[in-house]
Amino acid sequence: MLEGSILQQLETAHRHTTRPIRFGVYYKNTLVALCHALEDHILTDDGIPLVITAFQQGKWYLQEAERYADIAQRSRQIAIMAASASGFDEHPTSQLPNVDLVALDPVDAVAQEWHLIILSPKYTAMVICQELSEADYGSAGVPTSDLERKFYGLWTFEPELVQETAEIAIAHIKKYNPELAEKLTADKEQIVPSMARSENLGAVVSRVVDYLQTGQDNLSIPIALQKQTLDRNLVSNEIQAFLRMAQLMDMADVNNPMAAAEVVVLAEAIAQLLDLPAWQIKRLRLAALLHRIDPLQKAESVLTGGISTRYQEDAPSSPLTCALVPGAQVLRTMPRLRAVAQIITHQSEWWNGTGEPAGLAGDEIPLESRILALLADFQWRLNERKSSNQSREQIFTQALDECKQQQSNRFDPKLVDTLTLLVMGLQQGLELPIMTPKVSAGIWILDSQWDSHSKISEEIGSYSPFA
Repeated sequence: MLEGSILQQLETAHRHTTRPIRFGVYYKNTLVALCHALEDHILTDDGIPLVITAFQQGKWYLQEAERYADIAQRSRQIAIMAASASGFDEHPTSQLPNVDLVALDPVDAVAQEWHLIILSPKYTAMVICQELSEADYGSAGVPTSDLERKFYGLWTFEPELVQETAEIAIAHIKKYNPELAEKLTADKEQIVPSMARSENLGAVVSRVVDYLQTGQDNLSIPIALQKQTLDRNLVSNEIQAFLRMAQLMDMADVNNPMAAAEVVVLAEAIAQLLDLPAWQIKRLRLAALLHRIDPLQKAESVLTGGISTRYQEDAPSSPLTCALVPGAQVLRTMPRLRAVAQIITHQSEWWNGTGEPAGLAGDEIPLESRILALLADFQWRLNERKSSNQSREQIFTQALDECKQQQSNRFDPKLVDTLTLLVMGLQQGLELPIMTPKVSAGIWILDSQWDSHSKISEEIGSYSPFA
């Protein structure tokens, strides 16, 4: 990581914190798709954002200059960093009143970075990467195909991280143009980004996946191994898009921000007790991470929508009422996630057949859906009591008793019995550390069929709500 680069400054700022930055490696074709998706969102949204971008060399900016003329019409201000090139200053886009160029010194570390930072009142988004050095490529050498060039970095929708990176970028711009830095700071302070709303988040994620798939289809890679590597990179980034969406859903729920991670660890424990095969456990894990996506696929669902009237009466503050995305159908844009979308969709079915959306009963309901329904409800009940003065044993007992009241009615009775065994272990000191997805490193599906082989890269966090 280059000393003095924006990426390096961001990593250093978080190195010794409870939330260190996790970076991944991205092919250029992936970054092009990500940036075009986010830029398109600017063109269709009325948020009037502040945009700070870095193109490495001026020639890369000039290739996108016409596009940025359109983006400028929908933006408050655009700052473009790049090493100067012929025509860099003369292009009509460069002359627009709300577009400012920062001609980087070619030896500046930022001249090796690729940034797109968007601060809008409605959402935030960011792609920030640094090109690998020749030494980083190793014995394989620098790729001959431009789209196979690799970059080290991350992309995210997280408001605090995007704002922090914008501040670092503005501080770097100040070295070249203090006046512009002052103007950008003023613009930034006037924008107070809110958590992305359902329509924004769902639209961005769908657009990201569409661009990734289209970009991959248009690639002409002659060597099968190279094509396979790019395919895996595509899958990894598509799933990252959905995981980032899930992370923001949890962040938006201040009363239950660890819901997905806690349901994941409970699901894995139940799956082990049921002796499920590895492929099914991995599929269940991903479904648990994404389970707060509206299972009933109703576009009007935001926080309190998307749940049937009967369900709201039975559980007015249930975990499903925190859905922020208009429908599990967004998952079906990616073929490899259709099975997961099916699991999420049917978690609102009831054991007695009175649930939605299909009125399935008993074993007709997918097993993973039945597990998810029970554990999401159980986790929510545990969370509701965390701030009480009750003991750990009392909290577990009451939450379990309430689930038992719906046994054979809403929940699979055999799964409630399995949960009872797990609760006995937890009450006797069993610890279940939270498993958090290492999003920036990617999630790899090694086969088009979930039933064959899959691998999810993860790390164990230090926080355990069940300890």
